[in-house]
Amino acid sequence: MEPCSCDTFVALPPATVENRIIFGKNSDRLCDEVQEVVFFPAAVHDNLKEHLKCTYIEIDQVPKTYAVVLSRPAWLWGAEMGANEHGVCIGNEAVWGKEEVCDEEALLGMDLVRLGLERADTAEKALDVIVDLLDKYGQGGNCSEGGMIFSYHNSFLIADRKEAWILETAGKYWAAEKVQGGVRNISNQLSITTKIDREHPEMRNYAKQKGWWDGKKEFDFAATYSYIDTAKMMISPSRYCEGYKLLDKHKGNITFETMMEILRDKPSGINMEGEFLTTASMVSILPQDSNLPCIHFFTGTPDPERSVFKPFIFVPNISQLLDTSSPIFELEDPVKKKPHFKIKLDRRHPLYREHQQALEVIYNKEEKAKTMLDNMKKLEKELFKEMESILQNKHLDVDKIVNLFPQCTKDEIRIYMSNISS
Repeated sequence: MEPCSCDTFVALPPATVENRIIFGKNSDRLCDEVQEVVFFPAAVHDNLKEHLKCTYIEIDQVPKTYAVVLSRPAWLWGAEMGANEHGVCIGNEAVWGKEEVCDEEALLGMDLVRLGLERADTAEKALDVIVDLLDKYGQGGNCSEGGMIFSYHNSFLIADRKEAWILETAGKYWAAEKVQGGVRNISNQLSITTKIDREHPEMRNYAKQKGWWDGKKEFDFAATYSYIDTAKMMISPSRYCEGYKLLDKHKGNITFETMMEILRDKPSGINMEGEFLTTASMVSILPQDSNLPCIHFFTGTPDPERSVFKPFIFVPNISQLLDTSSPIFELEDPVKKKPHFKIKLDRRHPLYREHQQALEVIYNKEEKAKTMLDNMKKLEKELFKEMESILQNKHLDVDKIVNLFPQCTKDEIRIYMSNISS
């Protein structure tokens, strides 16, 4: 099993039911890293002379940014995964290959996730945003808070109501594959082979200069830019292969609940345990009917098997997600000081704290654990039923939806507190 990991999935008709695209991701990070779920409203930026500060570097701002909901490691600016008000979803993965990883501080792949969501109203436009920024600013820098140096290149799965794109990078070079039906997943390896729908204009020439491709045989991106034997890619014991098998097994009947089951699967390694573990999860329903709302579920806590998927829907005047937002540290934040990460801060948000205590109950008190897990499943089932009703009846109670995610989070916390204190 890979020492670090993430898995991102997408299923499109005819693999799904009800003409929906289903997106899902597990964010697998260092076991003590807190992931928060945060909302940023749409904004107009009048003063374009002011630069935008990302995790490490400043870049040019754009006149307008879209509303986004993000699941992100609490110490950085970007995100592991998220969605915007137009139904665009993005998740990224760490990948390595023949091209050397740059330690110099540039844009993190997670910064590119957020930038793609804030600046694009379709999946392909998000791809354009990411590759343009990659070309202008590059990718690089430590992707871990603390003493460990952890740098990588990135792959992205970008989806909207109509299609999905796989974007895989090696330094500034990249290839992209359009997905219009069926199932597709990405993990911590390059996976685009000979079906290349868009690419960096110098990608093939660079590979020839490096001696990775002779210019004669059919160009295979993953085989050329990494050490993968793509002929054996679908039969290897990798998480990429295991993830595809889980999608393929349910092809034709995939629902948002199916996607959650996949993210909760431990035997495959998709739901990770150990030094690197699944620190947060996300599943989105993207109906192809634009009259229906997109629904995005987030855990905001580690281990999806012992977490609640809580729904979020974009409506005007969304309440801030206080119970899943980590404390803000201004001047003393070690990300903003050089050298970085000399101290480590307590970034636990209210839900994370209660969930941690609840896990202790689950591990040590069998009877209480059963009661708590049953209550969590009951809450989740009620939420699923409510969301399905919204999609079937095409009716949205906007006043209620404004507080939907915060209220679900409070209900989850209440379950934990009642079992911890009793």
